[in-house]
Amino acid sequence: GNILQRVRELSVQSANATNSAGDRKAIQAEVGQLLSELDRISVTTEFNGQKLLDGSFGSATFQVGANANQTITATTGNFRTATYGTQLTTSASGAADASGSAGAVSGTVTIAGLQTKSLNIPASGTAADVAAAVNSATESTGVTANARNVSQLGFGAAGAYVLSVKGDNTTAANVTFNISATNTAAGLAEAVKAFNDVSSQTGVTAKLNASADGVILTNEAGADISIANGATSAGAVDLASQDSGTTLSTGTQTFTTATSTAAGATSVTRGTIEFSSDKGYTVQGTGMGGLLPAAAESSTLQAVNSIDVSTVEGATKALKVVDSALAAVNGQRASFGALQARFETAIANLNTSSENMSASRSRIQDADFAAETANLSRAQILQQAGTAMVAQANQIPQGVLSLLK
Repeated sequence: GNILQRVRELSVQSANATNSAGDRKAIQAEVGQLLSELDRISVTTEFNGQKLLDGSFGSATFQVGANANQTITATTGNFRTATYGTQLTTSASGAADASGSAGAVSGTVTIAGLQTKSLNIPASGTAADVAAAVNSATESTGVTANARNVSQLGFGAAGAYVLSVKGDNTTAANVTFNISATNTAAGLAEAVKAFNDVSSQTGVTAKLNASADGVILTNEAGADISIANGATSAGAVDLASQDSGTTLSTGTQTFTTATSTAAGATSVTRGTIEFSSDKGYTVQGTGMGGLLPAAAESSTLQAVNSIDVSTVEGATKALKVVDSALAAVNGQRASFGALQARFETAIANLNTSSENMSASRSRIQDADFAAETANLSRAQILQQAGTAMVAQANQIPQGVLSLLK
């Protein structure tokens, strides 16, 4: 528990934007050592020569009574870092739609986790709507959902642009900027600033991509991002959705094929949904426009040993993995505590049974000292009375003889 808490603390540190790539590399080095220690503990923990946490113990049966089937069974899990973590599924992102609609969803989502729930999604639903519906049933299914829309915007030519951006189902906001070059940080700096200036209205934030030839647009709520290219813009804009799952293991970002949006046209990107749970589950969508699989899809384990906090995306993902790992460890500790309490109860019950059995045996086989003492006294009294009567009877003939003399 303490080691995982430290890993979580380091993940939070790495997710902080104040850290450089070198800082995150150093943080990852400590995380790697902590994960190695977790594996060492799981492999070496033993009792009486039996390994307890490496998966080889399985279950064991303890005889706790004098008769057959009076047993208690104990089980332990496998706590190698490759075997536990969080269960993940990521929805399809879908390419940007040049028709002005990202293919709004409307149908049913079926989650089969702790329980199975079918959830209705209203007409013109977004990834955010699907996530909200799934989270409303988390108590029953054990599955949570997080929607996010990450898209990339590129520009066909340098010059002045007038765009209309919309997110969070808000009123569109106009952004106006000049691009001096389409593939340099300085050339795109004004575009990034223009988007961020209206982010409080749209819910869409902007930053340069890693190669400085595009702008990353993000809506943390998972709403559709709509970009309308003004008629007076210098050229077309290219809008692309992030490939689903690209940040899960590598921490990198890749995008679907961009959709070119000419001046006067509109493109929309749809968010992705990440499902997570401590336990395995399946996700299925009906009428979801490709956002979710039509056939039930099983979750995939994101194990503790895959934690990589060398990027912001990886650090964010690590928080979910560690939280699920902590839940698994706490569950096993609770199981051990309950088992120990059960053994203590069984021992107390056996002690009581032993005392009762000994008392019963004593009643059957041992003498009742009080009763036997009373019987002895009675016998002695009777014996003394009998002796007295005999003595008295012997005196009668002697009296008769004395009279005859």
